[in-house]
Amino acid sequence: MDNPNYQKTFWKSDIAITSYLSLLYIILHIIFINQYGYFRDEFYYVACGEHLDFGYVDHPPLIAIIALVSRSLFGDSLLAIRILSVVAGGITVFLTALIVREIGGKLFSQIVASLAVIVAPVFLVIYHILSMNSFDILLWTIAAYILIKIIKSDNSKLWLYFGIVIGIGLQNKHSIIFLCFGLALGLLLTPNRKYLKDKWFWMGTLIAVLIFLPNLIWHIAHDFPTIEFGKNAALNKNMPLSPIEFFLQQILQALPIPFLLIILGLIFVFFTKAGKPYRLFGWVYLTIFILFVSTRAKVYYLSPIYPTMFAIGSFALGHFINSKKINWLKPIVIVLLISGFMLTPLALPVLPPETFIKYSKTLGLSPSVGERHEMGALPQHYADMFGWEDLARTVSEVYETLSPDEKKKTVVFGRNYGEAGAIDFFREKYSLPKAISGHNNYWLWGYGGDSIDIMIFIGGADKQSKLEYFNYVEEAAVHTNEYVMPYENNLIIYLCKGFKTLLKDEWGEMRHYE
Repeated sequence: MDNPNYQKTFWKSDIAITSYLSLLYIILHIIFINQYGYFRDEFYYVACGEHLDFGYVDHPPLIAIIALVSRSLFGDSLLAIRILSVVAGGITVFLTALIVREIGGKLFSQIVASLAVIVAPVFLVIYHILSMNSFDILLWTIAAYILIKIIKSDNSKLWLYFGIVIGIGLQNKHSIIFLCFGLALGLLLTPNRKYLKDKWFWMGTLIAVLIFLPNLIWHIAHDFPTIEFGKNAALNKNMPLSPIEFFLQQILQALPIPFLLIILGLIFVFFTKAGKPYRLFGWVYLTIFILFVSTRAKVYYLSPIYPTMFAIGSFALGHFINSKKINWLKPIVIVLLISGFMLTPLALPVLPPETFIKYSKTLGLSPSVGERHEMGALPQHYADMFGWEDLARTVSEVYETLSPDEKKKTVVFGRNYGEAGAIDFFREKYSLPKAISGHNNYWLWGYGGDSIDIMIFIGGADKQSKLEYFNYVEEAAVHTNEYVMPYENNLIIYLCKGFKTLLKDEWGEMRHYE
């Protein structure tokens, strides 16, 4: 290790170069971390971190723990809340290159796979905010890396580590179960079915189940709210797409050149002798594609398998170029991948809002979020970063009109966890009361107590409908912001006093899982 020649060689090695790419990816996100504001879901995860539990209506507990750890260690700034997600992105870039290396790919293939992850718009969106999706992608990639090591080394004891990763993945996002479905089919349809008779495989499975068990018990105790949440989202929220539409959206999310790597990977594993050992990954991809289309999943749900398929496709490309001795193609591939950065503003907030709007209109492109909403000036993944502190400030102005005695029996009602979460997040800064909501886990956290007699209601139905429940209703303020989603703009802030019925009697009707 002290040999100077070794050190010089190391800093130019494939491990070092792909590490630089991973670091550059992290730096890219950090540079633009403060360009816009907090994202809607981040408020909710922070709130969940203040109500630690073994489960939540719409997600397992890991993201709540991560949110709590981030805030405890680093504070409440955008960088502090998002840094672990950003680092997860950098690790994913590096792991993708490691998968290529494990298969036998050289530096060119490793760089291609790394760049595919770096430029893919779906990852730029996901890794820029605190999200369970960030860690979902990372955990899928770790699982794939372990699986490839099992296939190459035939070391069955590695199934124990695979089980640990799957168990943690289930505590992060239940969709990793789709990886398991695909893997089960892939094992049955390939010579790797031998592992189904291996005790280490089943011990790894047991480990995964045991790690997941606390969340499963929570769901049993709460009548499986995630099932209701998923059904409502599929019926009322997620946009149904045909298989062709879903396929085309994958190209937009990955970009054409990275998506071609996925196609190359599928061709490689299904139609070449060299790819046969990894054929089960082809079955995994096809299985989860079909499952996500049939269950009306959002288009980005397929993205956790991208790094693995990018890696396999990059290896196949490098193998093809080397076998045909067409090395002149290598710089062209690199340049084509790097050209993907021209579309970075669609996924990463590198431009001010007005400049982005002009840029997006010029291109005529905007990534789909797969939801049935009227769109505003910005795509939803940007629009949901605007207006939250303004909303809290406006609500605070209404709250300050109350007397000290009235304030003690007041809550703020948000129609969704974004509104309620924003009020709770900025609560200390603007001296706000507790927020309540019927949306997802906020409903489980309750209505604030029987002493509540005044409600500051954010948006919702008209004044007359609220008079059915309150003796006094005033349209006290209006929250506006030109960049937010249309349903978050021009919100009337209602000041409602004197419940005609007990809030606890109405609370059951306010539940909204979606």
